[in-house]
Amino acid sequence: MRNMLIFYFLLFLPLLSLAQQILPEQERAQVIDEILEERFNELLPGLMDQTNIDMWILISREYNEDPVLRTMLPATWLNARRRTILVFYRDKTKNSIEKLAVARYNVGRNIQSAWDKEKEPNQWKRLIQLIEERDPNSLGLNFSKDHNIADGLDKTDYDEFIANLPKKYHKKVISAEQLAVRWIETRTKREMVIYNQLVSITRNIIEEAFSEKVITPGVTTTKQVEWWMRQKVTDLGLETWFHPTVDVQRTSEELVGHLYSFSGRPDDMVILPGDLLHCDFGITYLRLNTDCQQLAYLLRPEEKSAPKFLVDGLAAGNAVQDFLTKNMVKGRVGNEILAKSLSDAKAAGLRPSIYTHPLGSYGHSAGTTIGMWDSQGGVMKDDGENYPLNENTVYAIELNTTITVPEWKRDIRIMLEEAGFFGENGFRYVNGRQTELLLIPRVKKHVNN
Repeated sequence: MRNMLIFYFLLFLPLLSLAQQILPEQERAQVIDEILEERFNELLPGLMDQTNIDMWILISREYNEDPVLRTMLPATWLNARRRTILVFYRDKTKNSIEKLAVARYNVGRNIQSAWDKEKEPNQWKRLIQLIEERDPNSLGLNFSKDHNIADGLDKTDYDEFIANLPKKYHKKVISAEQLAVRWIETRTKREMVIYNQLVSITRNIIEEAFSEKVITPGVTTTKQVEWWMRQKVTDLGLETWFHPTVDVQRTSEELVGHLYSFSGRPDDMVILPGDLLHCDFGITYLRLNTDCQQLAYLLRPEEKSAPKFLVDGLAAGNAVQDFLTKNMVKGRVGNEILAKSLSDAKAAGLRPSIYTHPLGSYGHSAGTTIGMWDSQGGVMKDDGENYPLNENTVYAIELNTTITVPEWKRDIRIMLEEAGFFGENGFRYVNGRQTELLLIPRVKKHVNN
């Protein structure tokens, strides 16, 4: 009953205030562990079957955790302990999955300790005993050239493992990269309910940051807004996986290269009426991450709305989003999606740039890469180009389009980023997208007495 109450609490969180949306630490831990149990018991067996791995072995040492293993630790474990070895054995004939730890302790309530050090002092020997008792057809280890998140096994532990493994099993050792990526990228139904709330919290912070509550034109600087956002996250008891950025485009500035958005932009600028503001911001909550870019316009004293050229510019950015998301088709790899989307957008007279990445357990997560800001001709194999788009995955729909603004006598970029979900029914935004510029100050309707 308690679990159902928490589920419905999360489901109706959009109706509550920002402060009420964020669970206290103890209840967060309960939700995290419940989701982890669901992922182990309902998600993992199918992923192991699909990737033809019947034993998956993850090895990590404290403070040098495999990024996949880190997502499997219970809420009360912030790091691995000593050397932690996890073993997942899938027996399809019995339709069962064993979740074992070659460690002195149970790893939460989901993974049971399978090592009694008093009976067998050598941890590696106990691991080999577990392997021999089950005699798997394949031994999946987390090493990968193409996916950094699936490459968490360090050389020392690999060498130790191979040195202790009987030679008859050496030929059964394979890369678990496909399984590791599927584990990291795949979201459950409950996680997607929660994801809606993460996006809502993220947007609420942006909307407050890009408002007269925070910004006083001619006084407030971009750096002050960045640090306000960072402090807001901390005050709410949340984390951010990267430092927020805020930048300005205005009539007196020349358009510079894409690198400007990532490095080399002015460290601090005073925000003025007539500025187009842009932010890049994300949070971490309940082991999921957001990544959002939105735009705001500072009204001049005589203005009640944003100039038409900026309204049209945002519409052009939305059009590029549409060309991308309609080309997100199951089984297509990132370079295919990128090439078709850019071609379609350019044919419509747009000047697009697409650099969309997986989002989920990590901010720059595992999955297919759909362009990079400096690789618009496609990315190399080791950047994830060869990996297909799968269902039940989340992507940061990150892109821009360049528009010419005669009134400013220059080009500007409309930069956008929103969380999107790809499932059995195709693509949808996790919680909508920006289709109107935020205005500073907010335009209020007068009420006639």
